[in-house]
Order: sequence, then structure tokens, then C-alpha cells
Amino acid sequence: MGIRIWHQSFTVLSDLAAYDDALKAHFKRVARPDTVIDMHGMREGTYRTNYPGDDIKHVGFQFLHAIQFMQGALMAERQGYDAFALSTLPEPGLREIRALVDIPVVGYGECAARAAVDDGRRFGALVFIPELAELYRDNVRRHGIGCRLVGACDVGFRFADVLAGFASPGPLIDRFRSAARDLIARGAEAIVPGEAPLNVLLAMNGVSEVDGVPVIDSLGAWVRAAEVAVDARRAGRQAAGTGYFGAMPDPVRRDEILDFYGLNPA
Repeated sequence: MGIRIWHQSFTVLSDLAAYDDALKAHFKRVARPDTVIDMHGMREGTYRTNYPGDDIKHVGFQFLHAIQFMQGALMAERQGYDAFALSTLPEPGLREIRALVDIPVVGYGECAARAAVDDGRRFGALVFIPELAELYRDNVRRHGIGCRLVGACDVGFRFADVLAGFASPGPLIDRFRSAARDLIARGAEAIVPGEAPLNVLLAMNGVSEVDGVPVIDSLGAWVRAAEVAVDARRAGRQAAGTGYFGAMPDPVRRDEILDFYGLNPA
């Protein structure tokens, strides 16, 4: 029986043809043959330009934009998807979304971090939106593995450089390797390549290590985590959420509140 996953990006995918195409190709490589990943981005006009970083570097704007992620998860549940994936390093609303929908929900940043600490490794992360380094450190602490993070740092180039890199990747990959070596010198035994556009660019060019230190395919990590979570749910091994952060609310009351705030997706 196949698996259907709702992928949710923090970008407007229709604005980024090269990235959109690269994601589709990469998901085809890393997913099981019977897994279907339906790609969704932010609504057209969400940002002033094709660059979301001017907004998502601010915690308040992230909170507001997270409404689209919440609505996407609700639509995924209602349309019969098996899992929902926040396929972006910041993971806006991850904890809250998990407590609102009754399907497995995975986060790109969390899956990358857990893959990085496999076998007890210490790891570092590189980001091209500098403000996300602080957010990523906080998220990793929330996930309970902050003690394994040696650093989250600015990689030294920006979103526009990554987009240009899809046509000419060599110089950008060299710059990434140089930044990764700084983290390796600090004790990193695995490298998380930050935001999804950089991740897919490196993966499509076969960059899986720097000086023998693995570079985590964060996109592949969340695909595998989603597939495993669906397997566990179908086998009855997924425990029901409990406590303040895990217990599911009454779905009727959930919809009443969504309607009250005008947030219930059509």
C-alpha cells in the first residue's frame, strides 16, 4: 500500500522553477517507489519577492506565515494524506500542528538533526539566512539534542547565490566546503546543510561528505522519517499523544475555533 505525503515549503515554488524541478527529481530518488510526495508552496503573493528570507528572519512574521502551514496540515488530513511534512529548516508551528491533526507530522530541521546525531555523533549546521542560526539552535534544544550541536553558523553566501548555483554549482560548493571545515575543526562529525534549497543543490551534485565527514541529506531524512511514521501508524505502533503538548483536542471544537478566527481552510 502506497504512502501519500503533503510536502509544504516556505517558498512560493512557482517563483523558483529550478528549485522546484530539483526538489521533484530529488524526492523521486530518495522516496520509496510507491510513495507519492505532492509538493505545496506558500500562496502566490506571500512575499514581496521570490526571497522569503526578508520575512522569515523575523519571529513575528514566522508566526503569521505559520498559519499557511497549519491550514496545509488540516487540508492534508481532510484529503486523506498519510503524513504532512514541514519541509523547511525553521519548522514554523511544528509542535502546534502535531497537536491539531491526527496524521504523522515531520519537520525538516528535526529529521536532519536526528540523522546527524546517529551513532552518537556531534554535528554542526550552516545557514544562508544568518538569523536562522539562533532559531535552529533553539529548535535543536527543544528536540532534546542540543548537547550534540557544536554550532549553527552563517555559511557565508545568500539565497541568490544558491539559486545561481543551480546553473553553476562549482564555486558555491567550494565555499560550502570551506565553511564546513570550520565546523569540523570545532568538532563536528556531521554537517547539516541548512535550508532546503542548499540541501537539494548539494545532493543533486553528489556532495555527501567533506573530508570524510558526512553531509546530511535533510530532505531525504524527512522522507524516510515520514515513511517510517506511516508504517508505525498502520501497524498500530504509534502511541497516542499525551500531556499538554501531545493530547489531541476535540475536532469539533477545533473547527469551531478555526471558524471563529476565519482560519478554517476550504
